[in-house]
This record gives sequence, structure tokens and C-alpha cells, in this order.
Amino acid sequence: MKNTFLTILSLCLFTLAASAQGTVQRTAKGGAQCQIFTPNTGEKIKQNDVITFQAIQKTDKDSILFSSFLQGQPVKVQVHPSTSVGDLMDVFPLLALNDSAVVKVPVDSIFKGHEESRPPFLVKGSNLTFIIKILKIQSLNEAIAERNAGLEKLKAAEKAGGDAYIKEHKLVTKATASGLRYVITKMGIKPKPLAGDSVLVNYTGYTLDGKVFDSSVEAKAKAAGLQQPGRNYEPIKFSVGQKQVIEGWDEALLLMNEGSKATLVIPSQLAYGERGSGETIPPFSTLVFDVELVKVNRIKHIPAKAATKAPVKAPLKKRVAAKKKI
Repeated sequence: MKNTFLTILSLCLFTLAASAQGTVQRTAKGGAQCQIFTPNTGEKIKQNDVITFQAIQKTDKDSILFSSFLQGQPVKVQVHPSTSVGDLMDVFPLLALNDSAVVKVPVDSIFKGHEESRPPFLVKGSNLTFIIKILKIQSLNEAIAERNAGLEKLKAAEKAGGDAYIKEHKLVTKATASGLRYVITKMGIKPKPLAGDSVLVNYTGYTLDGKVFDSSVEAKAKAAGLQQPGRNYEPIKFSVGQKQVIEGWDEALLLMNEGSKATLVIPSQLAYGERGSGETIPPFSTLVFDVELVKVNRIKHIPAKAATKAPVKAPLKKRVAAKKKI
């Protein structure tokens, strides 16, 4: 209900802007009709600029197909040559900073040449309407610099968060060169696996705020209220050191003896990085795992010396004799 209200409010604001000031009618390449409210005299958007804008996309019957307000953040794109009238790339150069506009794009133009792809709710002869508000215009270099600065802030915040978690939970961890931090909570007596060995592992994964986002242990999953219908609660099986799991797991399990248990504090560069994973794991998230190396199924490994042993050459005398004989 709240999100719907925000979308309706944004539509009202655009309507008020239209009624309060004069408008400019422009036709973009491809046939899109652009009605510019609050026309500004500043520099227009150029090719390769990176723009940030609010947008609502709706049908002629006012059914909302997309809203950046509902999405919770504005759209950011780099302006490039248009590949379709529906990408609005021929419309953006008509606009300046703080411009608001309503753009009507003929549905028939969007699906010209592949009409079979047109969904039934987009009636032939109708329009797609885009309501947009330009919030920011940057050169590519400015956008890259802003992004890098933002990434550095996120990285610093992530490191502080991991340190605080370890301190709060009084973990005495070891650290590796990659940034993995771990503590063995139960030592196994059997050998460690080697890269390529098949392992069985039980685990529970936490975010730094203590929320369980995944578990192979039924009691842990149910206690956390996880909804995993159809899941078989049993140790997962994979080949360690073969990039079948996140890097932090590959590294940590090679340090554990069979039968060991450990708590792993894995920074994002060894987990899901700047992309995150789904709604549960945001970008730049340090993750905590309680893991148990239940069993190691060993494969046949070639001894290092045998693998690097140089080929045997015939003695010089024998090779010379063979040459003379020929």
C-alpha cells in the first residue's frame, strides 16, 4: 500500500509540474513523442554521459509496468546510440538536468519486425508512456570516480563490521593472506583433504547481524524460521579446491582435518563480492559460517615429484653411436 501511494504521489507531482509551467513538444528519432515539463536551459545530455533519473512506465490504461519509486532507487544508465525506440536513447539528448518529461512510444514501433513478441496487454496501435525526471548528469569519468569512492566506503564499512563481529563474539581467529579468518572449534584426527577430493560438509550461514540465511542442518533451519520446502537436510557434497563453492570455503576446508568443526569469517572478496546474492546477501557482505567437515572421499593424487620429473635422456655415447650406425 505504501509503495502504491508513493507511485501515485509521484504521478501527481509530474501532473502539477505540467500544469504549473509551459511545456515543450518534441519528436525524437523513431517516432517517440516527448512532452517536456519544466524545460531547462542548461546543457543537454550527450552521448556517453551517465544519467540518473526517476522513471515510471505504464500502458495507455495506466497499468504501471515499472516504477523506480517502487524499486526503491532511481535508474542509472550510460547514454549510447539507440538500438530500439523503446530504449529512450534518442529522447535523453532532448533533456537537461532537472527536466521532467512524458514520453509516448508507439507499441507498433517497438515490435516492428517481430510482432509475435508483443504481449497481449500491449494493444496494437497503443503507446507505452514513460514519465521521467532527470536527477543527475555525469561524464563517464565522473561516474567512475563516484563509483570507486562509493566502493571504498563500502569496503571500509565491511572491514569494520567484520572486526566488530569477531570482538563481540570473542572469537580468537587465525587469518590467512587472502583475508579469511577462522577458528577451529573442534579438531579432527584424520588427515586434511587435498584439492580435488570429494567432501561432505554440514554448515549454517549467518550475516553479521546474526540472521541465518542458509543451513544444511534441519534443527538450525527450523529454529531460524527458514523456508526451504523440499530440501533434504544432509551434508552437501562437492570437490574441494575446484571452484564449486565460494573461495572462502575452498580455502578453509583445505586447512581442516576430517571430522573438524570451525567458524569461518569470510570477507566479500572470498564470497559474493560487490554483487551480493539475492535479497538476503547485499553487496560487500562479510559472511559467517559454522562448518563441519563430515567426511573426505579421497581421490588418487599424483605425487608432486613424479609430476615434475624430467624425461630420461639416453647417454651421450649411445646417442652418438646410434647416429653413426644410421
